[in-house]
Amino acid sequence: MKKAILGGLLAITLAAGLLAGCGDKDKAASSSKASATGATAKARTLEEIKEDGTIKIGVFSDKNPFGYVDSDGQIKGYDVYFGERIAKDLLGSEDKVEFVYVEAASRVEYLKSAKVDVILANFTVTDDRKEQVDFALPYMKVALGVVSPDDALITDVEQLKDKTLIVVKGTTAETYFSDNHPDIKLLKFDEYQEAYDALLDGRGDAFSTDNTEVLAWALQNKGFTVGVESIGNIDTIAPAVQKGNQELLDWINNEIQSLAAEEFFHADFEETLKPVYGDSIAPESLVVEGGEL
Repeated sequence: MKKAILGGLLAITLAAGLLAGCGDKDKAASSSKASATGATAKARTLEEIKEDGTIKIGVFSDKNPFGYVDSDGQIKGYDVYFGERIAKDLLGSEDKVEFVYVEAASRVEYLKSAKVDVILANFTVTDDRKEQVDFALPYMKVALGVVSPDDALITDVEQLKDKTLIVVKGTTAETYFSDNHPDIKLLKFDEYQEAYDALLDGRGDAFSTDNTEVLAWALQNKGFTVGVESIGNIDTIAPAVQKGNQELLDWINNEIQSLAAEEFFHADFEETLKPVYGDSIAPESLVVEGGEL
């Protein structure tokens, strides 16, 4: 009888060990996959997002008119408009989105740590970023611009030598000027509002970021002009997901392609950007439909 009981206990112990071993292997495999993509937490799958009923999208809160909080405390902008449509088509309602505020330098990390499912924060596609995240099809195109005070207007990059140029950390402007104009002194900030405040109070001679952004800001702030309207390459802006989150990436690509039939991003432009730009920028100079340049 004792032998039978001991045998049963041994069998149970061995079975538990095997199950634990399988669990450890599954965890190890999951950990290995996350490590291979540089992720510190596994992104939610498309099905998990649907089951939860809410999609988390990273946007700017201080980059008017692309992602910003208005005077009523509401999040608005070109990227936000798109994010709401994603929630509507994926989950049945534009209210099913949770917007998470990010800074330029934190966009990659927010994807790697699975704090958000998607980044829509005016994310320029670059080769370096492609190694860390997966970009979907583009929905906007952009170059860099330089804004400065009218009484000391910068109209050529050569004028910035021995001067201070304000940039935001983690942006293509920081990379471009660091790589191509190391003789220009850069004053770096984490947030766009900090950068604009520094320009307003004279801590820098000019500020560089996406030309669409500085053109909008100059129209809203008298005494400042974008003297350099385009510098560097014409780049694209695209949604991004955690590396390897293929199902979500495919869904977003299909969404962008399907929206072309209704010219969704032209409607987005009319709703969120034209009130700022007026007739100073044509939609075709910025908008990308169906992911095709």
